[in-house]
Amino acid sequence: MELRHYEQLSYHGLEPRDVDVWLPEEYQTLQNRRFPVLYMHDGQNLFEVEKSYSGVIWEVAEWITKLAKEEKIEPAIVVGIWATENRFGDYQPTKPFNSLKGEVIKKLAAKSKKFKRHSFVADQYLSFLVHSLKPMIDQEFRTKSDPAHTFTMGSSMGGLISMYAICEYPAIFGGAGCLSTHWPVVQMVILPYLRKKMPKAGNHQLYFDHGTEGLDSKYGKVQKKVDALMVEKGYQADVDWMTRIYKGHKHHESCWRERLDVPLKFLLGKE
Repeated sequence: MELRHYEQLSYHGLEPRDVDVWLPEEYQTLQNRRFPVLYMHDGQNLFEVEKSYSGVIWEVAEWITKLAKEEKIEPAIVVGIWATENRFGDYQPTKPFNSLKGEVIKKLAAKSKKFKRHSFVADQYLSFLVHSLKPMIDQEFRTKSDPAHTFTMGSSMGGLISMYAICEYPAIFGGAGCLSTHWPVVQMVILPYLRKKMPKAGNHQLYFDHGTEGLDSKYGKVQKKVDALMVEKGYQADVDWMTRIYKGHKHHESCWRERLDVPLKFLLGKE
């Protein structure tokens, strides 16, 4: 496995963070070929068990290798952006709260000790991806840099920031994989934001899913409303938008790993 590690990349307004870049086998064997890029959050949980904070990895390298050999997807470069201690603040979208209701929620949340521990810097985090990290990746590697070949993916809060990324930067990201999207933290404000900012149907792909056990059991109500909005926006089920429910799946890397082939085939599929 060819995995390149970059330590403590810095960007104004953010805690420094490590980044891993995994290159598919074809990167070395096909020297004249360029590759799509998948930017994934919680990067320490992707490739090496000893680095994962849950002790379980997504096995994204193994999945992409397998699916590419089966000619079900186009092999892709994976950029794993590590989370920091400010993970919640890095990944929680901020602009949905720019409303009267959102301001009330922010004032109430500000009284909570839990929220005082975080800096809410999702806009800076996305700026880091778009204006610092992506240019570096495109310069150092043979990438297909256009939005049709640039994707983002994550789970839970990582699902939220993936959704936020494609809404804020639709000219950069052509697809987003949002696994077990943690809707509860934005459920009071997310629909007006998505109605305004969701990319127009036709040039983007969005994947959502959730399980039915534990924390994931709380996601269905909002997901149904988001699904209705996707239809309203003109997205076609299983064409440029997909939502899947996995019975018995809980909120854990082991479950995201088990079903990772579905969003990979949806976003990177050759069909």
